[in-house]
Amino acid sequence: MKKIITKILPPLYGQYFNFLSFFAPQKTAHKAFVLFCTVRKGRVLPQQSEYLENAKNGVEEVSEHQLQTYSWPGSKETVLLVHGWESNTFRWRNLIKKLREADFNIISFDAPSHGHSSGKLLYVPLYEEAVHHMIQKHNPKYVIGHSVGGMTLMFNEYKNPNPKVEKMVTIGAPSEFHEIMDQYQSILKFSDRFMGHIDSYIYNRFGFRIREFSTSEFAKSNAKKGLLFHDRLDAIAPYHASEKVHQNWKNSQLISTEGLGHSMHQEDVNNQIIDFLQA
Repeated sequence: MKKIITKILPPLYGQYFNFLSFFAPQKTAHKAFVLFCTVRKGRVLPQQSEYLENAKNGVEEVSEHQLQTYSWPGSKETVLLVHGWESNTFRWRNLIKKLREADFNIISFDAPSHGHSSGKLLYVPLYEEAVHHMIQKHNPKYVIGHSVGGMTLMFNEYKNPNPKVEKMVTIGAPSEFHEIMDQYQSILKFSDRFMGHIDSYIYNRFGFRIREFSTSEFAKSNAKKGLLFHDRLDAIAPYHASEKVHQNWKNSQLISTEGLGHSMHQEDVNNQIIDFLQA
């Protein structure tokens, strides 16, 4: 019964939005945007609490959000870690172990509406504001982002080039916003007409169209040294996303894997990240 309900409900929501948009297109588009950006997982779980509690490093206010930060001090260069959708800083525990062994100075934070940070919604322009704030405050030499975190790092470098950042690492990061929205449309059965209203809403709010937000396009102006990881069988973010970014990012290297999944916590991946940072 649960599977049947899960299958039936999204199209019903979609039909409701399609109908309502005839009478209040922008208000309905706002409702659809809020639904899209609502975070349902990613808060700190009991088994994650002790690890994160020991590394808490104060709270930063960004765009009316209270963001929990963490630090693992080291004598070498500062590394900023940026997690993905419905996750939190705990996801970096395996890489943090390697970074600490190499004596890097490590900074991380929970995104808005994730971990110990405040809020209910997350979208890349908001995440970019948080990343920009952390870069300005902590002056990292290296930045590493997983999934939407990697996408946000690419957007941040395009919007606010950071002269002190020398190297960037992305792991399983999506690239084309329109592909994400196409999937959203497919699940909820939004009409093309209503998707046009959503596109207008996003343009009026953020200043770009759905098809204009593309990290593969942003990569063309990226002068940093880059390392991209992506699994060919990634079921969350398509492998071709990193292929496109790599093609346009002159000083980047793409490491393709097969069977490691989307999260990529494996020791070999983390060792290659350390080697890249130390090279």
